[in-house]
Amino acid sequence: MSAAAGAVALLASCSTLNYYSQAAQGQLALLSDARPIDDWLADPATNTSLRHRLETARQIRRFAVQQMGLPDNDSYKNYAALKRQYVLWNVVATPELSLKPLQWCFPVAGCVNYRGYYSKEDAQAYAKQLRAEGRDVEIGGVSAYSTLGWFSDPLISTFINYPDAELARLIFHELAHQVTYVQGDSRFNESFASAVEEAGVELWLERFGNPAMREGYARYSARRKDFLALLLKYRKELERTYAAIVPDEEKRIGKARLFIALKEEYQVLKANWGGYAGYDRFFAEPLSNAHLASIATYNDYVPAFRAMLRDEKNFGAFYRKVNRLAKLDKTARQHALRMIDVTAPPANYMVQRTNAAMP
Repeated sequence: MSAAAGAVALLASCSTLNYYSQAAQGQLALLSDARPIDDWLADPATNTSLRHRLETARQIRRFAVQQMGLPDNDSYKNYAALKRQYVLWNVVATPELSLKPLQWCFPVAGCVNYRGYYSKEDAQAYAKQLRAEGRDVEIGGVSAYSTLGWFSDPLISTFINYPDAELARLIFHELAHQVTYVQGDSRFNESFASAVEEAGVELWLERFGNPAMREGYARYSARRKDFLALLLKYRKELERTYAAIVPDEEKRIGKARLFIALKEEYQVLKANWGGYAGYDRFFAEPLSNAHLASIATYNDYVPAFRAMLRDEKNFGAFYRKVNRLAKLDKTARQHALRMIDVTAPPANYMVQRTNAAMP
């Protein structure tokens, strides 16, 4: 190895060690800040609003175990109050004229399309480095994440004040990652968790919802669907632009025009929502390929998983079938999901009940 090559390897090694160090310190700090829900409820200093949110989260957590068969462990039974808007920030990057995201590989999570930082400044510093290399970069704040059962994930101030159904959706989604997770297959993992969250919220609203909650969640879901459709539309347009056999400069011009059009169409969509501004933060930074790189990941196989749950008729059988799929190689797994009939009408399915009584 030459002296120059050795220096590069050493710098890369130091960079990797620094990254793992901040990740470990951030995770440990989060866990040390967390206290059991009962401790918060017993503390006279806990305000009424937080008490209500923690009681609601506890009820949702019990529902997840008793009615959905999700893991009965210590996750989401503690609460941490953070002094920041997000628990961490993800950095996503792509080439200038491609929607294919860079991947980073880690011992537990496998290869993923992002790199997470517990400090926004650290995320910005890494993003600056990637931009200097000519990459398109997005920094996105993250309210919650799953450690896949390796640690007891806490409830966090970054999401505890979500409306009840949205809080349930998030908890169901993150717990689903503890049921099944395949290294290097984000599309499978996120689609499965999204299917579980959808089915779970439907059941939870049947049990605990009122007309106002159901109407509010229906509006939330419709806006989410509209926004996703908007992003997918422009993702496809960008894919066509980059695939065209034209000079790169022409591709750059087309790219700029599409991002202007995306922002303009979002304003129309926002007006149709009555001015709802919940997605404005997506446009906080200049738009880039990185904003759209992973946009389909959470939804590609959701219809297939929902159809599978419909056919299995209960969560336990559904999870067992999904775990069998997880053992296949990626090509066989994708083929199996594509072969599922997603056109059949929805059918009622049984919940996964335990002997414990719901409160």
